[in-house]
Amino acid sequence: MIDDPTATDTLTAALRQASTVAVLTGADISADSGVPTFRDPQEGLWAGFRPEDLATPEAFERDPDRVWQWYRGRRQQLAEVEPNAGHYALARLAERLGDLRLVTQNVDGLHQRAGHGDVIEFHGNIHDNVCHRERRVVDADDDCDTAPHCPRCQARVRPGVVWFGEEIPPRALASALAAAEACDLFLAVGTSAEVYPAAGLADLAREHGARVAVVNPDAAAFGAHTDIAVQARAAEALPRVVERLDAACRR
Repeated sequence: MIDDPTATDTLTAALRQASTVAVLTGADISADSGVPTFRDPQEGLWAGFRPEDLATPEAFERDPDRVWQWYRGRRQQLAEVEPNAGHYALARLAERLGDLRLVTQNVDGLHQRAGHGDVIEFHGNIHDNVCHRERRVVDADDDCDTAPHCPRCQARVRPGVVWFGEEIPPRALASALAAAEACDLFLAVGTSAEVYPAAGLADLAREHGARVAVVNPDAAAFGAHTDIAVQARAAEALPRVVERLDAACRR
């Protein structure tokens, strides 16, 4: 495992050499924008609750209005933040490299706001509203205090995210697996990839011959089988990588 001051240069060289790159992002890249992670303690009215108690289908079925109000608060938080340098750098890398496939465990939509056009959303998108029964996206009033009703079947409407105990959307899972199998460089950014099936993407990429790189303040948490470890926050490291790629192209 490479984990030293030259790691950023090593990652830059690996990106230049790769024909296909798969990127997996997690909560820490959005934490640089001020987005609370699921590990952060709840505050205010929600101080007595764990996120796990509000992010299950059973919780929604017991009290849809309470769950809806909690997610409404999270949406309001997201309206006050902006993509950070890490998000913009990944969007720039996608333009620069040509074949970069981005899989995110985040639901905040910040990659898209930074200009990344094709994002595989492993856990859905908090800004979507879906029918709890039919699981299709519907138009609904985000500002109401109670969970709206589906205009077609009258079931309650919920945020379009994957909750604990639910399966990854089949299309997103198939796209993520295909990206991991096809890449020759797998880059994990801001995630320890401890939760399956996302945790298995790096292993799958490695089995198909890819090198595995990590950008994370705690890069060692990703495991000993990492080929390149950049121990830094994404908002610091990724812009440096883009600068080095730009400088190399000018030479």
